[in-house]
Amino acid sequence: MTTTTVTVTGMTCDHCAASVREEIGEISGVTAVDVDVASGKVTIDSEAPVQTDAIATAVEEAGYRLAG
Repeated sequence: MTTTTVTVTGMTCDHCAASVREEIGEISGVTAVDVDVASGKVTIDSEAPVQTDAIATAVEEAGYRLAG
């Protein structure tokens, strides 16, 4: 099991968090996604390391961006 933490910008509410959680959750191998709206931190548990590009694409599909 691997845990990855990223920071997502622009989230302001639980609906934002749900959108990000849903999109990242569709990445192959992802087993859990925890979103903290206040800090923008997203913790991703997966069977194997997840490529940052895949995470960035999923976050952008939800309408947000990874912090630089």
